Amino acid sequence: MLFNSVEFLIFFVVVFCLYWLLANKIALQNILLLIASYFFYGWWDWRFLSLIFISSVLDFFVGMLLGRTEHLPIRKILISVSITFQLGLLGFFKYFNFFIDSFVQAFDSVGITLNIQTLNVILPVGISFYTFQTMSYTLDVYNRKIKSTDDFISFMAFVSFFPQLVAGPIERARNLLPQFGVKREFSYEKAVDGMRQILWGFFKKIAVADVCAEQVNIIFANSAHLHGSHLIMGGIFFAFQIYGDFSGYSDIAVGTARLFGFNLMRNFANPYFARDIAEFWRRWHISLTTWFRDYLYIPLGGSKHGMVKSVRNTFLVFVISGFWHGANWTFIAWGMINAVYFIPLLVTGQNRKNLDVAAADRIFPSLKEMMQITLTFFLTVIAWIFFRANNLSHAFAYLKNIFTSEFFNVPVNTDFWASLPAVLIMIAFEWMNRKREHGLCLDPVKSRGLRWAIYYLVFFVLIFLGSYDKTEFIYFQF
Repeated sequence: MLFNSVEFLIFFVVVFCLYWLLANKIALQNILLLIASYFFYGWWDWRFLSLIFISSVLDFFVGMLLGRTEHLPIRKILISVSITFQLGLLGFFKYFNFFIDSFVQAFDSVGITLNIQTLNVILPVGISFYTFQTMSYTLDVYNRKIKSTDDFISFMAFVSFFPQLVAGPIERARNLLPQFGVKREFSYEKAVDGMRQILWGFFKKIAVADVCAEQVNIIFANSAHLHGSHLIMGGIFFAFQIYGDFSGYSDIAVGTARLFGFNLMRNFANPYFARDIAEFWRRWHISLTTWFRDYLYIPLGGSKHGMVKSVRNTFLVFVISGFWHGANWTFIAWGMINAVYFIPLLVTGQNRKNLDVAAADRIFPSLKEMMQITLTFFLTVIAWIFFRANNLSHAFAYLKNIFTSEFFNVPVNTDFWASLPAVLIMIAFEWMNRKREHGLCLDPVKSRGLRWAIYYLVFFVLIFLGSYDKTEFIYFQF
């Protein structure tokens, strides 16, 4: 079920009304959320409900058993069962054909033909998100960072919570699971802010991402015949498409959860205002980057065992992060490129230099900050070209065609420039609110009339400049 659909609007209204009619009845609210979440997920394909059910049940009982034994060998067996099952599930549905095809191609390159059949494996929506979410629970219980739960319904609802089920944020049990065990009270202030964030998320998805996608699809499909100026704009449009699409989903998810009395973690913090790649990765897909930090980078030794191992661990995290995104060498290349960007900052000790927002005490950035932001954005655009390309050959050809003598030819297609107004509005609002949770935080605006004027402005821009083809969110494929 898509957020940007009439079906979701009806679903949301019904669930919201029933949920608050059950106020003060936590157990019934949790049952309702569990049923609603399974209905929401099953809307795509009811057959995959069995996967999320089995995944959740397994880790519930693994966590419960971990909480009842201190015997280390048994604990290791239990956590191994959890990790093996979850990664095996993810590996089969997401990477089976990729490994088979790569294996066959490797033998073909040396003149040996193998006749190995691939399977018609359908990728379940959101599998990368809910497997990581439930795995973080068993890992935290194993590492004694949290206590296991005996509340089956709460745990099942935690794994399947519909606002963030299919594209994150990837919530930690230590944050979200306890919220299912306490009374939720309706807060008018939180609801208003939740509605603002939902509106802002729809603006970024429909008016920015979907409109940019129209040009991105045309440019990448015809990259061999276009000028370099078109191609660099195609990369820029994709940068805003994927940001508007993914962060827009996160805004809708966080805002929707707030209407039900839940607080989800922030998943994006204006990454395109970053002044270096390290800052970019502290601000982009925060729930995933912190997941890899806590469950991969630190267990590998982090930065406590010398620079060589720190570099190794960093490189592995970026490559695996790329691989997490999908079964294509372009994603792995994207991860490796970002590692190459990041590692020099790590080696020189500059990776934690920019911890505050740009122009923290000023309206506009300094010339130095502006140059840093521009360079960082340019580097991310180059990496995004690999992410968007069909294959590595396409990516390299695309980059080669950018830097030609026709690089400075200005595109004259009016449809090409029609994507820019909403992008510029998004940039302006997010710059003004770069210290706040989302781009439509209007608490500092004291005039109620001005606040409503801004809401109407965003709404009408959304209506008149938006694309209404009900396109899926990009990260549904991951």
